[in-house]
Amino acid sequence: MAKTRKVYPVGAVLLIINLLMASRIPLSRSILLLQRTNNHFPHSHFTPKRFPKSYPCPLWSSSFSSCLQTLHHSSTTTATTPPFISTCYSSFSKDPITDEANPLLQDFEFPPFDVVEASHVRPGIRAILKNLESDLEELERTVEPSWPKLVEPLEKLVDQLTIVWGMINHLKAVKDSPELRAAIEEVQPEKVKFQLRLGQSKPIYNAFKAIQDSPQWSSLSGAQKRIVESQIKEAVLNGVALDDDKREQFNKIEQELERLSQKFGENVLDATKKFEKLITDKKDIEGLPATSLGLAAQTAVSKGHTDATVENGPWIITLDAPKFYVSIIDEILKLRLEKAKLLGYNNYAEVSMATKMATVEKAEELLEKLRKASWDAAVQDMEDLKIFSKNQGAMEANDLTHWDTSFWSERLRESKYDINEEELRPFFSLPKVMDGLFNLAKTIFGIDIELADGLAPVWNNDVKFYCVKDSLGSPIAYFYFDPYSRPSEKRGGAWMDEVVSRSRVLSPNGTAPRLPIAHMVCNQTPPVGKKPSLMTFREVETVFHEFGHALQHMLTKQDEGLVAGIRGIEWDAVELPSQFMENWCYHRETLMGIAKHYETGETLPEEVYSKLLAARTFRAGSFSLRQIKFASLDLELHTNYIPGALESIYDVDQRVSKRTQVIPPLTEDRFLCGFSHIFAGGYAAGYYSYKWAEVLSADAFSAFEDVGLDNSKAVKETGNKFRETILALGGGKAPLEVFVEFRGREPSPEALLRHNGLLSVTTPA
Repeated sequence: MAKTRKVYPVGAVLLIINLLMASRIPLSRSILLLQRTNNHFPHSHFTPKRFPKSYPCPLWSSSFSSCLQTLHHSSTTTATTPPFISTCYSSFSKDPITDEANPLLQDFEFPPFDVVEASHVRPGIRAILKNLESDLEELERTVEPSWPKLVEPLEKLVDQLTIVWGMINHLKAVKDSPELRAAIEEVQPEKVKFQLRLGQSKPIYNAFKAIQDSPQWSSLSGAQKRIVESQIKEAVLNGVALDDDKREQFNKIEQELERLSQKFGENVLDATKKFEKLITDKKDIEGLPATSLGLAAQTAVSKGHTDATVENGPWIITLDAPKFYVSIIDEILKLRLEKAKLLGYNNYAEVSMATKMATVEKAEELLEKLRKASWDAAVQDMEDLKIFSKNQGAMEANDLTHWDTSFWSERLRESKYDINEEELRPFFSLPKVMDGLFNLAKTIFGIDIELADGLAPVWNNDVKFYCVKDSLGSPIAYFYFDPYSRPSEKRGGAWMDEVVSRSRVLSPNGTAPRLPIAHMVCNQTPPVGKKPSLMTFREVETVFHEFGHALQHMLTKQDEGLVAGIRGIEWDAVELPSQFMENWCYHRETLMGIAKHYETGETLPEEVYSKLLAARTFRAGSFSLRQIKFASLDLELHTNYIPGALESIYDVDQRVSKRTQVIPPLTEDRFLCGFSHIFAGGYAAGYYSYKWAEVLSADAFSAFEDVGLDNSKAVKETGNKFRETILALGGGKAPLEVFVEFRGREPSPEALLRHNGLLSVTTPA
């Protein structure tokens, strides 16, 4: 099959995507969040595994409002208007900001996504910052070491900036424009300056310390204690205890890291938009699926090739081929190390772990255990490819390299399981998938989800708005869903984030807490004519994943806003509910309930379902090593690498890759130039958290397996327990304690290895 070599002009190009984007086993969470202006908190599915989202949302952190910012957007739901946002701007300034021409400065029930423009950003943010400066000065003058005089006014103070900054940052991710980007870039340093001012406020820091040392400490709830302890720790990490000259140096580092992080992310985005390859020879596109060819032909038309067709071309392939400068990466690593030293740590990884569930040693220990469990399986994966490709007459069989493995892996998968992702699309229409997902949520968690379009403004007509109701029919949360790809203005990948969080302090009526709002963003193929959006199985997994994040945000019962929902949860535990939800995609009743042919109504054939289950562990060792490589490289760069020394970042990559890749890396591999998770997202010294959370989520799902997935009564009981612990407690309790409360013991990696087929002896479910 020498002709397969002819695919390589495209195949090699596609390899670049693989090398440049840290991706999770299949697709995942999301990442990069919003290429957040803040490099501390990303959340989502870009290419590495779903963008985790995890933030302690410390009031002190220079990224506090960016973190809380997560509280972005909202849309609509049933006819029940939520009583919450009208008072979310209630900082205690005597002269509230008013500007009838600027929607960013108005009270609203839902963020006015439909009318916010780039021209509103500069005056709006500056007016808010001016007002908040005055509010902060007043708080510092009147602060007392008590909950009503410290924490409550502080939460109110930051809420306005949190929501507004979240709104414009969200629009940048889903409705990008040069004007909006320029406006955000211009005011971002001013926002960061205020955050640093807040985070380094000694009167506020001293008041928190006084609460901790006071007699009232013992009377605080566990959630309140967690807030105080977290804010004290974050204040120290934010430089509050530094001398004036060192604090000034620290602030310069933070500002520069913010700038470089954003620049890195924009370089990736710009390179993605600019790179393209024109293909005119049919032989060069052999093997590409019809949907990919359709998109390539459509792109060609948009680029001036008006006669382009799917069958005859020409075709234009676009992909991620960044041409950034290594100096940005080295400067980021240099500044992070400098920041760590200022704070008294040996390296940046220690700074990162100070607010996480794991330690550097524990993370490395887990990665090594998983590496050993995955290695032999990955070696066998490669042997299988060599044998298969040789049997197919491939001349490269005895010398397979990186682009060969991608091609032959897909051919082997098709041969073993006869599953063509493109051919499965008709069985996974978006409306049917969403109905099945909502039915599952009702079954397990006892909630109803109703469409509420028209209740809230949206940023695009394709965006849907939903209301989440409890078993009594009362609204408990809302969320937006933006499902379709819009390459010209919308960031790729998939992610979930918050618009506003549940909060007692920001109650609109002084009694019921403000209800949470979330948004979910995906990039699926839009419907064409009467044909609905048709999904690959991986896209189905992605929707389930992001919905898991949304559930933790929306089903929280925590009333303390600073630790409600996804806030206050250690980064390496935040992926638990999202990865947990993915497991249901392989549950027969759930999957067969959504897998209906969009035209005939035919259910997915039983043999195809069986093959999907079997394919779940296909090349599991290789996929596991891939994630371990990303995580290990991240930790190595943030623990032992010294910028400017003899060993370059690429040398480190090569060294780590030799332990985590069966095929040695290419010497020209420049994957690091696209590793947005750690250089433009929030995963610096935290990428290991994907695997850490996988252990937690697999073990949590095994609780349902233990009672029997077909035992509806037991599943509902277990689901209720999951809701009352993992989903309800938020960041108000340490994640290990929450897990033990649900599972009855500490987590074990056994379930993860079993699900991945990496246990030598399979344990019965």
